[in-house]
Amino acid sequence: MRFDPLPPKDCLIDSHCHLDAPELAADVDGVVARAQAAGVGQLLVPAVTAGNFSDVLAMRERYGCWIALGLHPIYLAQHLDDHLALLDAALAAHTPAAVGEIGLDFYLPELDPARQEALLVEQLKLARKHGLPVVLHVRRSVDRVLKHLREQKIEGGIAHAFNGSEQQAQAFIRQGFKLGFGGAMTYSGSRRIRQLAATLPLSSLALETDAPDIRPEFAQDAPNEPSRLARFVEILAELRGSNIAALRRALRHNTLAALALA
Repeated sequence: MRFDPLPPKDCLIDSHCHLDAPELAADVDGVVARAQAAGVGQLLVPAVTAGNFSDVLAMRERYGCWIALGLHPIYLAQHLDDHLALLDAALAAHTPAAVGEIGLDFYLPELDPARQEALLVEQLKLARKHGLPVVLHVRRSVDRVLKHLREQKIEGGIAHAFNGSEQQAQAFIRQGFKLGFGGAMTYSGSRRIRQLAATLPLSSLALETDAPDIRPEFAQDAPNEPSRLARFVEILAELRGSNIAALRRALRHNTLAALALA
């Protein structure tokens, strides 16, 4: 039931999946088995706090999935001063695929923007120190995130669950980033996201679920899981008027490139 370190050329890759989330805990083996049966050959599991580094590492040990280690802005209250040092040590000891999930969330008013930005900058410095790409959480904060990426000279990674404008998408692309599309793209009312998914350069796209979150339109009553990628790629092919097999190969290549694994 383990994933291959370098997945086959015709497989799907879930570039953002919280496999260690409590909502999936009762049936993780089943989640992985269903994903593999649906053609998912690898997935990236990002950490969100120092407290769940061990859970993410356990997912890699058990299933052979890729991991990222980072301090998520939504969990700001849980991040202590010494957690950056813990992250630095973990990056050195465990060689993850990326630093993440990190970023800015200006949607939730209780999250102090200045502290978020300070935390992001320090994590970007760690990414540069360890030569790793970053996996970004960006909510109502695209321009500030881009500013820090430019200032810290970060030129690779994935902007998870992209929800910005075309101009902002192009700015991320110029910075060397891939843009994550997933559950939101499945909703017929998500016109701007669907338009971007249809028209942005194929070379800039990555596919994701954010499981167990961002449930798709066709499965709103259960936690999201990586097996949904099989339908996501069909929807993306419909939006772009693309051949599914060619699209799968391109998305796999894009994700490998974003994580410097190609």
